[in-house]
Amino acid sequence: MQPSDDGVRATVRNVLRHGGYKPTGRSKPASSIFFALRAKACLVRSTSPSMRATFVSLHSGLPISVVGLDRAREPLRVGVAAKGTTYVFNASGQVIDASGLLCLFDADGACANAVRDAQRTKTDALTRRTLSIVWGDFPRNAARAGHQLVS
Repeated sequence: MQPSDDGVRATVRNVLRHGGYKPTGRSKPASSIFFALRAKACLVRSTSPSMRATFVSLHSGLPISVVGLDRAREPLRVGVAAKGTTYVFNASGQVIDASGLLCLFDADGACANAVRDAQRTKTDALTRRTLSIVWGDFPRNAARAGHQLVS
């Protein structure tokens, strides 16, 4: 599998900067984190939806959120997180400040973005329905160039 190029990674970081977010250090896109883990051979093979998204992310360079729809509460929307927007992103209780970051929101607040997905909507062994979001900047002429974009 050929990893994505530096141009894709730069474009993704520019998308994250849209609302004022600074994608550096521990706040960089998930796809960059996966690329670094792959280089250290830290990723395991799995058929779970989130691991499948990880491998697509490695290949494309685009961060992908996988949300357990049975754990999210409608309505769902995408928008830029207001200043002070935070949520827990792992089982140990670590919190991300999503201020200025394009996020998926459910009825309870922000629950996914290109950096970290919320612990409360992550998939597990009981997950049966998922929503996957590819976070990126698609050219306006992509559909005309033969690419099919699904909304």
